[in-house]
Amino acid sequence: MLGRIFTEQFAFSASDSVVVIGLGRFGGAVAQSLMRLGHDVMGIDHREDLVQVWADRLTHAVQADATNENTMLQLGVADFSHAIIGIGSDLAASLMTLMVLTELGIKDIWVKAMSPEHGQIAQRIGAHHVIYPEADMGARVAHQITGRLMDFIEFEDGFAIAKIHAPDLSHHKTLAEAHVRSRFGVTVVGVKRLNEDFEHALGETRILPGDLLIVSGPTKKIELFAGENKKARS
Repeated sequence: MLGRIFTEQFAFSASDSVVVIGLGRFGGAVAQSLMRLGHDVMGIDHREDLVQVWADRLTHAVQADATNENTMLQLGVADFSHAIIGIGSDLAASLMTLMVLTELGIKDIWVKAMSPEHGQIAQRIGAHHVIYPEADMGARVAHQITGRLMDFIEFEDGFAIAKIHAPDLSHHKTLAEAHVRSRFGVTVVGVKRLNEDFEHALGETRILPGDLLIVSGPTKKIELFAGENKKARS
């Protein structure tokens, strides 16, 4: 899931190289996911034990001080297309690393932030994207518990892509007949029927009970659309 957030949200191409700094639980999971998706990944951490853990799993794993610009230059970090800073517990190290990457001219920098203040400072220094993994996971779990959204990816601007059960109001209707976009402000991108593959949704696509929908749009509007099942049964 973590790797998909980067590849689906901002369309990393398969040839893109990525440097992940901080190989703790978050950084390691991201690095491993990106490797599975076909990217060359260099992992950097100041802890030797973490580097040893990831040495055989990543394209390169290096023990180094990411806050030292000369060290990063020697490692060739300036040649990477994307950088992900997974340092969460040490605010100073996270921001100093970000400053180094900015000086090296990395065009796409992601920063894991543990608080809104951390994220705001990171954006001012030069982060292109800020990730709040704990908050994102909390929202994902809440949606799954309530049964409204089976899965979703939420972007920075409040836009999301979600997998939901087809609401009752859409059953036995085409998407054009259900007026999903005009009534709810969301777009049904794909439809998954039991024992069938996902298919691209068109205006003439008919929705049946039990179908799963891939929906895109503002998060709040997707939630309202997904909640129509509960309204119909209450």
